[in-house]
Amino acid sequence: MKKVKQRVITAVVALIIFIPIILAGGIWIDIAAAVLGIVAISEILVMKKKLLISPEAIISYIGVLSIIAPESWINILPAHASQFFLFYILVMLLLLYTVFSKNRFSFDDAGVLTLGMLYIGIGFHYFLTARHVGLTMLLYALFIVWTTDSGAYIFGRMFGKHKLAPHVSPNKTWEGSIYGSLFGTIICSIWAWFFPIPGFSGILMVLVTLCLSIVGQFGDLVESSLKRYYGVKDSGKILPGHGGILDRFDSLLFVLPTLHLLGII
Repeated sequence: MKKVKQRVITAVVALIIFIPIILAGGIWIDIAAAVLGIVAISEILVMKKKLLISPEAIISYIGVLSIIAPESWINILPAHASQFFLFYILVMLLLLYTVFSKNRFSFDDAGVLTLGMLYIGIGFHYFLTARHVGLTMLLYALFIVWTTDSGAYIFGRMFGKHKLAPHVSPNKTWEGSIYGSLFGTIICSIWAWFFPIPGFSGILMVLVTLCLSIVGQFGDLVESSLKRYYGVKDSGKILPGHGGILDRFDSLLFVLPTLHLLGII
């Protein structure tokens, strides 16, 4: 009961902070995405047992920011210095650090942090892109994740018998996954009916929503696999009762780039 109360209080406080930022957009959402990205990469650093104030940590923070940053932040750089080029310089610095760290920082460490920067940075970059397209677009992505997660939890508790991926997430079931996607697709297709996306018919939007619901569950499983590999229950403790930023945004980090891949944002 105490844990449930803690989860509810955290959720209410987070929404009180998060909703005005989403509604305001502009510089506020840009700053929020940057902060979320830094916290998320710090969670990977902690899982890797790396200091949060260290050369590799500072490079990782700048690296994830270089990907998340909107174009208006990058305009201060010389014309030939693109976001991709800036990111690659930071990857080179990580690789160079393997030479001068006296074996405290390995090539494997550099690889994990590079992958983490891409995973987190690209996800939150398209978080900004979705909001810049419009408030309804970002809400559409958020609702897909929230309704799918809620449906999977509720129906999984009611009907779940067959384990989905017991080696990664023992509580998830095929029944919860399937019913969760159906629930999310129905609710978010209704949303898309009232707030249609130009160029997409009603039937196509149902298929797109179903695809995104499934992709979001893949994102959840990937983050579960990450935690299982490092032997941690939650990615962090910043959200009491809910875990870390990666725990809350894992599905969205897959859904938003897929929206871009489908040509929607």
